[in-house]
Amino acid sequence: MQYRRLGRSGVRVSAVSLGGWLTHGRTLEDNETTSIVRRAFELGINFFDSADVYNLGEAEKALGLAVKGMRREDLFLATKCFFPFTDAPNDRGLNRKHIVESVENSLRRLGTDYIDLFQFHRFDPDTPVEETVRAVDDCVRQGKIIYWGTSCWSAAQITDMVHTAFDWRCTLPVSNQPPYNMFQRDIERDVISTCEQKGLSQVVFSPLAQGVLTGKYKPGHQFPEGSRAADEKSNQFMGRYMTDEALTKVAAIGEIAKEFGLTTGQFALAWCLRQPNVASVIVGATKTSQIEENAAAADAVVSDEAWGRVEQILSGDDHDE
Repeated sequence: MQYRRLGRSGVRVSAVSLGGWLTHGRTLEDNETTSIVRRAFELGINFFDSADVYNLGEAEKALGLAVKGMRREDLFLATKCFFPFTDAPNDRGLNRKHIVESVENSLRRLGTDYIDLFQFHRFDPDTPVEETVRAVDDCVRQGKIIYWGTSCWSAAQITDMVHTAFDWRCTLPVSNQPPYNMFQRDIERDVISTCEQKGLSQVVFSPLAQGVLTGKYKPGHQFPEGSRAADEKSNQFMGRYMTDEALTKVAAIGEIAKEFGLTTGQFALAWCLRQPNVASVIVGATKTSQIEENAAAADAVVSDEAWGRVEQILSGDDHDE
């Protein structure tokens, strides 16, 4: 396993991390989650990502059970807050009240004394940035949080947050968690360059485009039984990727992956990790064999020439020059 520094900090996280958005506390039984988490750890994964709102707290509970008894110092646990659980007016956003209460609730569900990385799940236009910054800084000073970051924030929002934290002499953020894959590259426009300047790394989700970049879906074929695409509760974000044009590109990319002894999914993860500002790619897993395959992507070696051919395919210009 490869380990990368998280932003300006000195801490190192595994290049492949395990998330539980669609699985922990939802499609997996707790014993299954435990088996996958423990196997991930054996493979060198130390970074486990969750969020308070994932399955309304059940994902955090499942992760807490999975790591119970493991040496806490060996783990890097991440979670998030922003979204509401109820209709209560203050059960949402990044105001001090919600942040403090979210931290306490996440600590309880995870069964731990501190959170390694606490992330703001979205930007909150209704709360002054300085209130958010000072609230999380207080949690850091109390020892309840070690590092903090953002998720799905724009370059301008990240810049404002960093400058505010600096001006108020508060702890600075170290990471941003956006979607990033071969088909979704918005952060290349200005988020990555901004984060490089401000000292934040990316910990990216959906690096496999909801499973499309594993190559399991073929153009003109029905979705495999039991797959995410066949599950109406899980496939709501997949529509943009499930076109014959996109699936044909995936098949062509899969042929390049074979040249390097990689599966299409491993190749897609390595593509994300080619970007130095990406500290970790967050993957999900419903069985141990999936995390075993994905973890191996951290050590993949691919030539610049191959990445150039991938760019031609993605741009629709995949013919020989």
